[in-house]
Amino acid sequence: MVVWRRWIFPILLVVILGAAAVALVKIAFFPDAAPAAALQPSAQIADPVVAVERGEVANALSLDGTIARDAAYTVRSEIDGTVTAVHVGTGQSVAAGQKLFTIKQADPVRNVDVVAPEAGDVAELMVVKGQPASIGGELAELTPARYHVQATVEPVQLYRLLGAPTEAAVTIQGGPAPFTCTGLHVEVAEDGTTTVTCAVPADQVVFAGLQAQLDIDLGTVSDVLVVPTTAVKGGSGTGVVWIDAAGELEERSVELGVSDGTIVEVTTGLEEGEQVRQYVPGIAAATEPVCYDDGMGGEYCEPAGWSW
Repeated sequence: MVVWRRWIFPILLVVILGAAAVALVKIAFFPDAAPAAALQPSAQIADPVVAVERGEVANALSLDGTIARDAAYTVRSEIDGTVTAVHVGTGQSVAAGQKLFTIKQADPVRNVDVVAPEAGDVAELMVVKGQPASIGGELAELTPARYHVQATVEPVQLYRLLGAPTEAAVTIQGGPAPFTCTGLHVEVAEDGTTTVTCAVPADQVVFAGLQAQLDIDLGTVSDVLVVPTTAVKGGSGTGVVWIDAAGELEERSVELGVSDGTIVEVTTGLEEGEQVRQYVPGIAAATEPVCYDDGMGGEYCEPAGWSW
């Protein structure tokens, strides 16, 4: 045991420590291979392209609307004289041609009946018996027995309504069969609210406040060149698209026709089969994530709507 303690164990310890020291020197000064090259960013964003192709575009606009009664208007006197009789009361329904007032004209002396110009309700009486009346003077407010459909639209939709027809189809859930309204027109209020309005035919039974669907047929074209609306900057008559030609990006002006909000007709500026950017440069797809290589063998995707 004395030999082991004095000679064997110290020798083994020296050998082990020596081996460890040699290993450390080799690792520090003689590496097996050159260090791996630093990872370089390799992210790439592929800009999707679509081919110009032929198709059909049906420009139909469907709007949620409401049935409303036409606004009241003023019934005015057409002569000078004195009101000798008031034949109706406030809130009373009247028929077209029904007497509202009798006015006695002074020169020449005669009695003139003022009649309802159309069926409706007397909203307000503005004169009483014995009161003087003058030409153009206000006699009563009449709310006509007429109705219309009104629907609010986004101002940008006004471009689609350029050249719109004067008729539209009206559907009332739980009401009569779909019918055609007439006199379609666009109104823009002072606050910027934009509405589409058309008249309900007199033979249709409707009530103010009913919800209705207003369908406007703005035209259909077939066998025409089309591209997605997302590929076009502009949209009302003219626009700009970006052609992907052999890796080169070419900006080109085009003339546009009918659009359904998703695809648009291109009347001039493109040829069938040409490749165009699916999205205007600077705007990512609104519904598709943007994905690219993360540089480590994986893929990273930005959420939909991300733009660069």
